[in-house]
Amino acid sequence: MPLQKMLLLKHAPTVTTTPEFLNLGSQAYADTYEEMRSLVQAESFADQIWLLEHPPVFTLGTAADPTHVLNPGKIPVVQTDRGGEVTFHGPGQLVIYFLLDIKTKKIGPKALVANLQNLIQNILRHYSIESSFIEGAPGVYVGEKKIASIGLRISKGRTYHGISLNVNMDLQPFGLINPCGYEGLEVTQISDFDSKVTLEDVESVAIKEMQTLFS
Repeated sequence: MPLQKMLLLKHAPTVTTTPEFLNLGSQAYADTYEEMRSLVQAESFADQIWLLEHPPVFTLGTAADPTHVLNPGKIPVVQTDRGGEVTFHGPGQLVIYFLLDIKTKKIGPKALVANLQNLIQNILRHYSIESSFIEGAPGVYVGEKKIASIGLRISKGRTYHGISLNVNMDLQPFGLINPCGYEGLEVTQISDFDSKVTLEDVESVAIKEMQTLFS
């Protein structure tokens, strides 16, 4: 089913605040990417936040060095226009895309990244996971292991792309790349700390936190 129709069918129930929250389930990366780009360029625009997961895919940001993709095997590699380096998306990872008019909201890019880092940190606290940030390396870390990535694009004051949070997924494909351009960087996920966690539960926590953040 085309993504545009999915947007109409899978609105998250009971959420009536602005921006609009859309739970899209599993979506092919290329379709989602093209839909985001189309929406932010449209004359008519409304703030939306998408919650979804992707089938296995490596994505390259505008700063990515292709040599950091060591051995992709059968996993597709997609060049994107988001900021940042190479990362992996796959089932069991919560991806949140922010289609926001930050110009109207008077939110600067640095403030938005800081807000998203704090958002991830607040979600993790629900699972008693203490996390930290690393100067110059956007994302969130537990100890020295990365648990979430941030990559955005801003066009005419509107943002797209967003964050990915490892929940309960196969982490092995991260070993086929230098995650975020760092050789040997280890990754972790919420299920390493809470074996009963589900993606649906984390989505619910994330929506509550975002309602507070964007109210």
